[in-house]
Amino acid sequence: MKRLKNFLFLLAAVPVLALAAEAGPPLDKAPVNLADQESLQRGARIFVNYCLNCHSAASMRYSRMEDLGLTEEQIKENLMFAADKPGETMTVGMGKKDAKAWLGAAPPDLSVVARSRSPDWLYTYLRSFYRDDSRPTGWNNVVFDKVGMPHVLWSLQGEMVPVMKKEGEHEVVDHLELAKPGSVTLAEYDAMVGDLVNYLTWMGEPAQLERKKLGLFVLAFLAFFFVVAYYLKKEFWKDIH
Repeated sequence: MKRLKNFLFLLAAVPVLALAAEAGPPLDKAPVNLADQESLQRGARIFVNYCLNCHSAASMRYSRMEDLGLTEEQIKENLMFAADKPGETMTVGMGKKDAKAWLGAAPPDLSVVARSRSPDWLYTYLRSFYRDDSRPTGWNNVVFDKVGMPHVLWSLQGEMVPVMKKEGEHEVVDHLELAKPGSVTLAEYDAMVGDLVNYLTWMGEPAQLERKKLGLFVLAFLAFFFVVAYYLKKEFWKDIH
């Protein structure tokens, strides 16, 4: 009986624990549109130029990007810097031991990061870096406090600094302000991050659009089959009823 009470208590606590896990800074809505191939192509270019230097995407093959409307030649010329054949997976040359020695920890694989973190989290995270001289990299993040990753897109966004506010006995980041402009405006940077997150979302499940189309077809077939089955049943049982 005691075990049953403990189990019921844990079961009741699950929603509370889930809410606690979701606590944190508010997240901005990511402009995800998997039907926008131009956005996905731009996001792929940003990914291979800025992310693929350290982070792998071992579940993705370069050739899969043909689904984005790119030809094999375009992929080879513009997106393949760490592989020889389009059929190869998107891995990095840096080994895990070297990465741990140089960076403190091996950068995670990004194949399904949008599914594990959510597109909104990624969109907010990549726009929330700020200068922090107390950190080894010189950068911190509002969404991921004491983050180990440096701000690899800082030359685009520029240098953001935090504006603090009092919250009880502690000071927290209220918002960020631009201290040193980057090579693009903040609006342009947000659009670039949106393209990157759009691509990361697509990469997590490249067949998502096809799956949804197939799902609608199956539901339509089942609805049609239900009508046929209903009238067939009436025909078979008309003499009994």
